[in-house]
Amino acid sequence: MFGMGIGEIFLIAIVAVLFLGPDKLPGTMVDIAKFFRSVKGTVNSARATLEEEMKFSEMKQEALNYKNDLLGASAELERMTDITEIGSEVTGLKNSFNLDTPLETVSAPAAPKAPEVVTFTPKPKTPIEETV
Repeated sequence: MFGMGIGEIFLIAIVAVLFLGPDKLPGTMVDIAKFFRSVKGTVNSARATLEEEMKFSEMKQEALNYKNDLLGASAELERMTDITEIGSEVTGLKNSFNLDTPLETVSAPAAPKAPEVVTFTPKPKTPIEETV
């Protein structure tokens, strides 16, 4: 315990009995045990607080990563919905296809031909089929 051997512990116990006496020794031992228990509780509380803070810092880092992802997606969405940029792209496509006529004057494609109607006529019965 605390790097002490059995001999050292007996020496401390003998000195304690000599200085405190047999009537005060049990109360003092209880007080020392309470002190060590409170120190242990304080250390455990500090450890729990540090672990909680580390978890909080990890959660904060994750939140910052999500925020950066959302900001990037928002910027990409704004870029994709920018009317002036879309207009310039449409103008570039129009120029690449040489579409000088407005879209309203372009005629619609011709309607497809009507489907061919197929009819079946019954075949004439043979004399054997007529007798049955």
